[in-house]
Amino acid sequence: MSRHRITCITKRGDHYNAHERISSVGGVNADNTSWSLTEDKAIKSIEDRTYEFYVSVNGKAVDVVVATHNNRKYLKTTADSYSPNNLLNLQDCP
Repeated sequence: MSRHRITCITKRGDHYNAHERISSVGGVNADNTSWSLTEDKAIKSIEDRTYEFYVSVNGKAVDVVVATHNNRKYLKTTADSYSPNNLLNLQDCP
């Protein structure tokens, strides 16, 4: 299983609205090429153990996991002491 750092997100609607869902996540490979996955594909990749994802907060790797709310799966970071939400506060993907 390979591990990838998420550095940006795309949201449905207003990026700064915490109630808007993430539509895709992205990052940069070691060879400096960009990658992007829809939220559904990222969730499936985690569940299938194809990929692991993380975000970097103050130099610390924080894992991205699959959670469920109202029978709908979504991505979030593991519980940590940082606020606000690490994943939702990433920059917009280009």
